[in-house]
Amino acid sequence: MNIHEYQAKEILKKYKIEVPKGVIILDSKNIEKKVKNLKFSNLVIKAQIHSGGRGKAGGIKLVKTLEELQKESDKMLGKVLVTHQTGPRGKKVKRLYIEEASDISKEFYLSCLIDRENSKIAFISSTEGGMDIEKIAIEAPEKIVTTKVELKNNLDEEDIEKIIKPFGFNKNQKKDAQKLIQVLFRILQEKDASLIEINPLIITKDEKLLCLDAKMNFDDNAMFRRPEILELRDLSEEDPTEVEASKNDLAYIKLNGSIGCMVNGAGLAMATMDIIKLYGKEPANFLDVGGGASKEQVSAAFKLILSDKNVKGILINIFGGIMRCDVLAQGVIDAAKEINLNIPLVARLAGTNFKEGKAILDQSGLKILSAADLNDAAKKIVKATK
Repeated sequence: MNIHEYQAKEILKKYKIEVPKGVIILDSKNIEKKVKNLKFSNLVIKAQIHSGGRGKAGGIKLVKTLEELQKESDKMLGKVLVTHQTGPRGKKVKRLYIEEASDISKEFYLSCLIDRENSKIAFISSTEGGMDIEKIAIEAPEKIVTTKVELKNNLDEEDIEKIIKPFGFNKNQKKDAQKLIQVLFRILQEKDASLIEINPLIITKDEKLLCLDAKMNFDDNAMFRRPEILELRDLSEEDPTEVEASKNDLAYIKLNGSIGCMVNGAGLAMATMDIIKLYGKEPANFLDVGGGASKEQVSAAFKLILSDKNVKGILINIFGGIMRCDVLAQGVIDAAKEINLNIPLVARLAGTNFKEGKAILDQSGLKILSAADLNDAAKKIVKATK
């Protein structure tokens, strides 16, 4: 789960970390009153969307007068920003964060994230702050330092020294950096964050350390025990079909292909998408209905697939263990009749009650092609959609 920059900064403030003073606005009416507690020499307007690259897309503006603030805020609210992370459709700006501008002397990059491969926490440091870290990794990998640490209550001084070594901080800055790094380590554990990124972390002209921008991602599977984080979720920033899927406890990710997939089990879903590509087509989605889906969940999953106008055919691949093939078949039939299915559908069923499931599909009166195995299923759906 992602949150906005201003929300990440509020979390940092609760841990006594220094961030620029700012206010969030949802509309530009009475803007003078909304910013009255900010120092008005220079202000920065920041579009709040779940995407990087806002500056290049026109989502960050420096203003010096109230007139400029009003004009740029009016212009930015409602604007669709297209960045390298949003895709061509972009994201509509529905809220702005207005904060006091900072006098920047130096910019750095600092992040911490879960290193699943090594079961550790990784801190990434770079002197190239304010830039896309992926770009730095390609163009100047020697400027990135990765420090991997064990999961524990607090970091050792030795670990912290390794993390901040590239920055060349003075004594006071080192002290502030040590506090910041310990806090990031705590937030990662106490709030079930999967990534915390400070980019840029800056030294101001008066030589103070300041988090100029902040990004936080959280583990979706842990949100049941983090209601205070779940409250920060902005559903308008997420794909509506994926939001609908989460309401039905379905794992759904929209893709760009034309073959809709309904599968039980993430590994089997990946294999199904691979074999569709092998035979020359692209999957329209990743969809795992899980091991014990109900008829209602299957019906909801089927409707999700068909809500994508790019879908020209559907491949159902079920290996019934806990999941019963007859339950799945009935859910598919109910949804297909309700929506009036008019595209090819190929079903491969195996495992628990697969004979009963196949009989339900065969007797439904719908044009459903049965497949003996996954290879046969992929061939049939690709041929049916040519």
